[in-house]
Formats: sequence, structure tokens, C-alpha cells
Amino acid sequence: MTLHTIKTSVLKFSKDEKGLTIVEYAVAGGLITIAVTVAFTLLGGNVSTKLKALCQIVNNNTAC
Repeated sequence: MTLHTIKTSVLKFSKDEKGLTIVEYAVAGGLITIAVTVAFTLLGGNVSTKLKALCQIVNNNTAC
């Protein structure tokens, strides 16, 4: 391989954005997963309490 061929290959690789797009989607997906997990963890107790109260109302104040 000549130096010109290597340079051409490196420039072609650096201009290819397909790999970068995949990495961006992976990072975005990871951040969304973390945000949803944190939200469920923080709101889990409140949601559980509200659902139990709703269940008791529907079942005429009997245990759920």
C-alpha cells in the first residue's frame, strides 16, 4: 500500500457517518433507559399507594 492509498482510506473512513449514527442512537437509548428506570424508582411508591387506594374504592373498602 502506498501512502496515498492509506490517506485516501483514512479520509473515506472519517467521512462515513453510518457508524457515528449507530453510536448516537445507542447513547440516546441508554440515556432514555436510565431516565425511565430512575422515574419508576422514584415514583414507584407513590403509584403503588394510589393504585391500592383506587382498588379499595372499587372494592368498597375491602383489602386489595
